[in-house]
Amino acid sequence: MELPTDFLSYVAIGIAAQLIDGALGMAYGVIASSLLLGLGLPPAVTSATVHAAECFTTGTSALSHRAFGNIDRALFRGLLLPAVLGAGTGAWLLASLDGDLLKPWVASYLLVLGVVIVAKGLRRAPTRRVTSRLAPLGYFGGLIDAAGGGGWGAMVSGNLLARGNEFRLTVGSVNAVEFFVTLTASIVFLLTLGLTHWSVIVGLAVGGIAAAPFGAWFVGRVRPQPMLVAVGLVVIALSVRTLVLHFGAP
Repeated sequence: MELPTDFLSYVAIGIAAQLIDGALGMAYGVIASSLLLGLGLPPAVTSATVHAAECFTTGTSALSHRAFGNIDRALFRGLLLPAVLGAGTGAWLLASLDGDLLKPWVASYLLVLGVVIVAKGLRRAPTRRVTSRLAPLGYFGGLIDAAGGGGWGAMVSGNLLARGNEFRLTVGSVNAVEFFVTLTASIVFLLTLGLTHWSVIVGLAVGGIAAAPFGAWFVGRVRPQPMLVAVGLVVIALSVRTLVLHFGAP
């Protein structure tokens, strides 16, 4: 299928994806990747294109969350280096191997995680500051994100929220680390695959940059319990979609 030439359509996709990602801490890559795959782009090209655009959108999002005080420094530092290593590994795997092998396993894990998050939101469980066991979470979150074209937020934010971490600081910190995840993946993609479809990259980036401050502002001004339920439902929906597409494909 031939790509549409209307630049504004990519800007609109970038705005919508970044508003959701900035407010919930997830789904930019999944939303953008799903739409681009539907237009006929191969998985590796789609992931490379989305990650290139996210270098700009996540950078703006990280600065916005910092300006609104949404970043926990200990959480940020604990995730950063493992996430970068995981992103580099995942990008290399996607460029050289079949990146779909882990998808059903990751989707099944996230499906359970989504149910746990919804349950926490419904019963108003007390929050706690989570700073342990961050290295494995950061590594596998970065790996899955780069290899699958998205999933960093669902994996990392979802896990931290399920463990009881505060909603605002989780979303802000995970969004800040995501900049380095996407930058690392984009560098690997550039060296192994090159980058094409620049009109898509620029359109997604322009829309995401415009929307990023609004998402960071919104996350600090909502009650966390309803947002936990919303996050859990998004994680469940994305996981079910992945499983249906994987096992329902001919």
